[in-house]
Amino acid sequence: MHARIAKYSFSGDGIELARRAEEGMLPIFQSMPGFKAYSIIETGDEVFTFSAWESADAAEAANAASAEWVAANLGDRVELKRAWIGDIHLSTTLGVSAKVGATV
Repeated sequence: MHARIAKYSFSGDGIELARRAEEGMLPIFQSMPGFKAYSIIETGDEVFTFSAWESADAAEAANAASAEWVAANLGDRVELKRAWIGDIHLSTTLGVSAKVGATV
């Protein structure tokens, strides 16, 4: 399983930002092949997003879809600082275990 993690700076209300992402970005992710999960975490004036995908290719596609949606819908309030794609080695929520052949 693979993750896309992104760090954004933002202005305004974090809950409103999350509501807009839930109404706009989440349905796009849910329609994409390999989608597993999506989270938004606010830390002061930054927001981190986490999404889980079946493959690295699916996570990369999510990267492009997210950039397009954010630019069109939140570009005046949100700025991408950095994005990462990586392997998920352990997740109790997603059922991934670091033990070979095991599930959580």
